[in-house]
Amino acid sequence: MIKAEYAFVMSDPWTTAPTLNDMENMARRAFAQIPAELTAHVEGVVICIDEFPDPETESEMELDSAFDLLGLYRGVALGDKSIFDTPQDVDMIHLYRRPILDYWCESGEDLQHLIRHVLIHEIGHHFGFSDEDMEAIEAAADQSRLI
Repeated sequence: MIKAEYAFVMSDPWTTAPTLNDMENMARRAFAQIPAELTAHVEGVVICIDEFPDPETESEMELDSAFDLLGLYRGVALGDKSIFDTPQDVDMIHLYRRPILDYWCESGEDLQHLIRHVLIHEIGHHFGFSDEDMEAIEAAADQSRLI
């Protein structure tokens, strides 16, 4: 009896955290909602869902905790690419499941919206925007919604 109740609770989507596969599906839905004018320039960028940043990333980014980073773009920004360069690696966007879920629980924000926001933020880095550039764009967008 206890095992059956446990199995029921664990299969209830409101009591279990989304899996890596669930978050990958959510990221796919989020990507599909981004205007084609932007996604056309993201062709070839691999989007992957990881539990946490790897230890090298934690060290490189000087994180106090693995929960401090929701996503990361690794690659060469579009404006810095040259046809004369030989690509060293595939451009990638990492979305970090556990930090995103932690932020989601703390903020109460809609998880699908949060994943979309992090994905767009990392796509912004692919376009060469800094964190400060994107914060200014987001602030202007928020301000225009208030007017």
